[in-house]
Amino acid sequence: MSAATKQVALVTGASRGIGLAAAEGLARAGFAVALNGLPGDAELDAAVARLSAGGARVVATPFDVSDLSAYEPALQSVEAALGPLTTLVNNAGVGVLRRGDLLEVTEESWDRCLTVNTKAMFFLSQCFARLLLSRTRAADSFHAIVNVTSSNATAVAVQRAEYCASKAAAAMVSKVLAARLGADGIAVYDVQPGLIATEMTAPVIDGYRARAEAGLTLIPRVGQPADMGQIIVSLAEGRLPYTTGQVISADGGMLVPRF
Repeated sequence: MSAATKQVALVTGASRGIGLAAAEGLARAGFAVALNGLPGDAELDAAVARLSAGGARVVATPFDVSDLSAYEPALQSVEAALGPLTTLVNNAGVGVLRRGDLLEVTEESWDRCLTVNTKAMFFLSQCFARLLLSRTRAADSFHAIVNVTSSNATAVAVQRAEYCASKAAAAMVSKVLAARLGADGIAVYDVQPGLIATEMTAPVIDGYRARAEAGLTLIPRVGQPADMGQIIVSLAEGRLPYTTGQVISADGGMLVPRF
């Protein structure tokens, strides 16, 4: 492996949105990058082709994050193609099946959010950490898990109760991982995006854009995937030395208490 790509990252949910922006940013920073998406996802193939055309060392790693049995072979395939993994970006996530009264939330929607947004993050991180701890790691490589949760880990959205619950649980997963892995030289971070213009938020983002411009956020605009990508790259590169377990509130100041 060349010095330019001594860092190797797996980014889940990298076909579009924040995940793709993170993968693009990591590739520009010299990482070799494995992009994850669902099997058969044409957008994943297109993203890999675009990054590869730009000179990045990149591979597609299709698997469903809700399938725990896929993790070990997926990590093995990444390492066979790119070299030893140093970085995991847990970005894959889903929204609610239907916005509405929490008194009408279905078990299906609840289980879907908790499975993808929380359970998958925990067990993929577990598999990744076990892999790193099973071997001697290069002293000049930074090792990190960067989890993408949400401002809804703390901010209530009554019409998306199951999503909020899953993200609050995911935020705690980040903390317990940080507590367990700090002494082993693996940093863990929790990036909590606020109002970000993605495919998931497309049905409602125009309304939030107007509210952001009117003062809902201290920075009067909605965020872009590239903003989140830049934050994730900074964390993955270890640009915040002597830190782990931190919540990065990437929300334009939306949740800053004020009078």
